[in-house]
Amino acid sequence: MRLRCAVLDDFQNAALDSADWTPVEDRVEVVSFREHIADEDELAALLADFDIVVTLRERVPFPGTLLDRLPRLRLLVASGMRNSVIDHAAAERCGVTVCGTASSSTPPVELTWALLLGLARNLVAENNALREGGPWQSTVGADLHGRRLGLLGLGKIGSRVAQVGLAFGMRVSAWSQHLTKERAEEVGVELAASKEELLRTSDFVSIHLALSDRTRGLLGPTELSLLQPTAYLINTSRAAIVDQDALLAALREGRFAGAGVDVFDIEPLPADHPLRTAPRLLATPHLGYVSQANYATYYSHAVEDIQAFLAGDPVRRLG
Repeated sequence: MRLRCAVLDDFQNAALDSADWTPVEDRVEVVSFREHIADEDELAALLADFDIVVTLRERVPFPGTLLDRLPRLRLLVASGMRNSVIDHAAAERCGVTVCGTASSSTPPVELTWALLLGLARNLVAENNALREGGPWQSTVGADLHGRRLGLLGLGKIGSRVAQVGLAFGMRVSAWSQHLTKERAEEVGVELAASKEELLRTSDFVSIHLALSDRTRGLLGPTELSLLQPTAYLINTSRAAIVDQDALLAALREGRFAGAGVDVFDIEPLPADHPLRTAPRLLATPHLGYVSQANYATYYSHAVEDIQAFLAGDPVRRLG
């Protein structure tokens, strides 16, 4: 009798086509689910008959209360090598092995620039006007060359965003709590004297920090008020780094030029969520990691994780 594997949040119905699942098909029946399930009771009922679950990023929490209701579950595969919504202690207590996959930093770097450029050149408004018979040229785009790009975070993603900014001829500065002048100079950017100085002086601010107790709510009403009226804010990192109510208020009141956002406090975003209709906002449904190459990595590594688990020698263990 084959084991059963559930693939969650396969929104594009792409999981089974993104990798070769034949190495496990004799021993594992794979079922993908396109619809996101947020309710824990519904999720517990759905997964009751599955031995393996593949979950996408940090979309579905696996707290102890859920894991306790899945006595058949033996392997949980999460895309990426970090997952803050899995209770690893509970997984160990329940006898569930948790494994991860590799993940590329390239897709979020590229999406960051898609959002930044889309905002700077008003691409959505101009495209809509062109397609709908609206005015021919109704906006004046913001230049990148010679403008200041401020990066909150200069890690793997932030440093690559910086390189693109430099290629555009931008002046790039960065800040994070433990960022050193030496590290900034390695990347070829300036170290901002403080978070506040970076916010006050940047034409574009892009967030590339991991979510932690230290960064949660890092940009609140006070910090957002420091942005220049002509500045743009980009967040492809984690929604909770920015106070969402403060962001919505700032956009509605026009305190700065606009924001490009790929991450939200609730995902998928409810149909009536106020950010869906917020002015000065270019928003995408958490596409930062969604690319053909990244999906190929996620799901091919998921297959490898399952193979290794079946062989009694799990790889890429988390927790």
